[in-house]
Amino acid sequence: MPSRKGKYTVELQTKPAVLSFASVVGKKEYEGPYGRYYDKNYNDTTLGEKSWEKAESRLQNEAVNIALRKANLKNSDIDCIFAGDLLNQCISSTFGLKGLNIPFLGQFGACSTMAQTMAVASLFVESGAAKKAVAVTSSHFCSAERQFRYPLEYGGQRTPTAQWTATAAGSVTIGTRNENLNAKVGISSVTFGRITDYGIKDVNNMGAAMAPAAAGTLLDFFRDTGTGPLDYDLILTGDLGKVGSDLLEQLTRADHVDIAPVHNDCGLMIYDREKQDVHAGGSGCGCSAAILCSPILQQMEAGRLHRVVFIGTGALMSPTSSQQGETIPCVAHLVYLTA
Repeated sequence: MPSRKGKYTVELQTKPAVLSFASVVGKKEYEGPYGRYYDKNYNDTTLGEKSWEKAESRLQNEAVNIALRKANLKNSDIDCIFAGDLLNQCISSTFGLKGLNIPFLGQFGACSTMAQTMAVASLFVESGAAKKAVAVTSSHFCSAERQFRYPLEYGGQRTPTAQWTATAAGSVTIGTRNENLNAKVGISSVTFGRITDYGIKDVNNMGAAMAPAAAGTLLDFFRDTGTGPLDYDLILTGDLGKVGSDLLEQLTRADHVDIAPVHNDCGLMIYDREKQDVHAGGSGCGCSAAILCSPILQQMEAGRLHRVVFIGTGALMSPTSSQQGETIPCVAHLVYLTA
């Protein structure tokens, strides 16, 4: 059974196993540095569908189905699926997964959703509430821009702090360790973050808004576990981009913790910032999902990474709150993976 370790961290005694994982991406993501790692890619932003929203639903559906096939599992083998995305009422998840006939628990953590769904799925497996569960999320550049910023046809300039929402999805299948002894990656603990709000209102500066949440959760994890950065092979944040990553490292150094030697960010990894014109980097639920469910977990299974701290970061605003001039509250959730 799960147990508390410190104030904010939950230790998973059985270390639920990562049975399989999969990623599906768009053209721009495939052309980035990790293109060869993804399971499937598309050259058309519509993925052959009638709308960008339907295309995003298809990203999720395919990511789940590929992950299940890789584990030789059927839909009926899964006890529950945890899924979310950026669109109103998480419609990418509901429309994309409605045909799977798997008990569904919708999640919203903005760009922290991959970490949130994995953490909750792991707790279900650890507690015995599920033998096998799926965590999945997605984002799509065109659908997100239309909802949160401007219609693409508007052609507005993007500020240097802006990030590019990834057209991507990632899925992880999680099962009990005692039934899957050959699984190479396990989930050792999770730390759920608290909402932070540093008063930032600029929707084109997500990195600065989310960095304090990432710093808070990471420092909570270090205090709870009595560890430091060099106890891990990689501290991987989700979607802070260049601005947010620099700020995160400044914030942790102010607390006498230097994460720079082992820190990387999915928003910096998914694109080539020199060649792909993404300004401060990548963002969106699918950004960290695709990076985690491709190069990171692949390297863990290959034995090149052993201890990975994955922190999903999310900006919890909506079009309504932004239009009403509200600030951007943020949250970060942490999953500690071991191989």
